[in-house]
Amino acid sequence: MDTCRATLAVLLSLLLPTAGAAAEIGGPIRGLSPEELQAFTDGQAAFATDEDVGDGLGPVFNGTSCAGCHNAGATGGGSEAVETRFGTTTRGAFDPLTDLGGSLIQSNGIGIQGACDFVAEHVPPEATIVAERRTTPLFGLGLVDAVPDAALIALAGRQARRQPETAGRPNMVTDVITGRTVVGRFGWKSQVPNLLQFSADAYLNEMGITTPLFPSENCPQGDCDLLACDPVPGVDDDLEDVELFRDFMRFLGPPSAADAKRAMRRTRGARAAADATRLFARTGCANCHVGTLSTGDSDSAALRAQTFHPYSDFLLHDMGSLSDGIEQGDASGAEMRTAPLWGLRFITTFLHDGRAQTIEEAILAHDGQGRMARDRFAGLSPAEQASLVAYLRTL
Repeated sequence: MDTCRATLAVLLSLLLPTAGAAAEIGGPIRGLSPEELQAFTDGQAAFATDEDVGDGLGPVFNGTSCAGCHNAGATGGGSEAVETRFGTTTRGAFDPLTDLGGSLIQSNGIGIQGACDFVAEHVPPEATIVAERRTTPLFGLGLVDAVPDAALIALAGRQARRQPETAGRPNMVTDVITGRTVVGRFGWKSQVPNLLQFSADAYLNEMGITTPLFPSENCPQGDCDLLACDPVPGVDDDLEDVELFRDFMRFLGPPSAADAKRAMRRTRGARAAADATRLFARTGCANCHVGTLSTGDSDSAALRAQTFHPYSDFLLHDMGSLSDGIEQGDASGAEMRTAPLWGLRFITTFLHDGRAQTIEEAILAHDGQGRMARDRFAGLSPAEQASLVAYLRTL
């Protein structure tokens, strides 16, 4: 009976507007103080600013600004841009081939600097594992950041008791700010625990800009001798920009599905809209794509004790053949974080590597712990499948 009530509560919540949603996509979360709104605006400007060599860009990098890749729907969205990771297996364990530039490829170099020529990295022949990862949207991440670790650990425990065949688990990672082991929640493997670390990690690995949190440059293709030619040696940023990026993401509003769902009810009828939410639960999609989470305490009233609807548990699940083979933190090569579905209507390619061109393809590619939901979706009538996909397109 408790499980039925919980499922009904989730289904009803899916029909409600997203708490704290921005007035329009890419805007700030509602309820910010004047000081927080200014922090969002300043962060947004920094997020869109192009870096150059004088700022510490490189010597190898993937992009010159955060917004260069995060732009679908609005600044802060995802995109079709993909990055490449590689590695191999050595004595039965994953090896990121760090000495050959792994696991992340930096696809650009800053060119000739003194006696060195910094060029794009490539996947070395020693790599036996190669994976692509699509740029993820950042909408609503301040709410995700404000969910207590204990809440995600408790969610994993409930899943283990109620639905062990699809239960997820947290990726326990190191918070480089405190040195503590905490719950990860950002990135395709939930390998990053908070937005400040997320910003500093991306600044280094995507733009090559070092900070006190990550003070060491990436060695181009693993050749650390080349760093003798780094035109801006030492730490490039004192965390000022990292904190600006953090503020932008923290106060960036989540996508609201309210308008799209109202349109669905107008075009397909209220009963069809309600039926679609039931299909979402009946197929097992809601087992991992959890509709409702709540934040804990926060120094921001806009983020404190908020209920929101990300359609993710932010836990790791064994995805079988849909895995990417890359290990990060406590995540195995077969495990992936449940991708949040809010903002799905702004995405044009799907799954971690963008291989799926439609939502239907993405569902039917699920494997491992997602196989049950895949098979149930495949067993729906064409009309039911169309109804569920139409519902997902409103998120």
